[in-house]
Amino acid sequence: MIENKKKPNPIDIHVGSRIRLRRTMLGMSQEKLGEQLGITFQQIQKYEKGTNRVGASRLQNISGILNVPVSFFFEDAPGEAGVTQSGFSEASSSNYVVDFLSSSEGLQLNRAFVKIADPKVRRKIVDLVKAIAADAETD
Repeated sequence: MIENKKKPNPIDIHVGSRIRLRRTMLGMSQEKLGEQLGITFQQIQKYEKGTNRVGASRLQNISGILNVPVSFFFEDAPGEAGVTQSGFSEASSSNYVVDFLSSSEGLQLNRAFVKIADPKVRRKIVDLVKAIAADAETD
């Protein structure tokens, strides 16, 4: 039983990783988010690692600051009973997104991409990247 207390809950880890994902997508520091919430950046670190559980009212505040619905933090959450994960067969479909957006290249690419207003141009860029990736597979 003591061992369980030391091990973060998978949902808390997932919610924390989604907070980190959105915060980094916006280019916001842990300090800045903590300031806006009236807490320390160390507390933000604990939330993001899943070490500390985020309370409902705090999560509501975080969603407002990060400009996403609360449901964003639970997308692709592990162990949702009775919910089938359609589309992605990968075990950790959101982990690679977090890893990508945590990289320098991923952040730069994401920030530049979201600045493109024309959906047709964005679609062409996605098609271009897919073509380059497919070409790289055949080499």
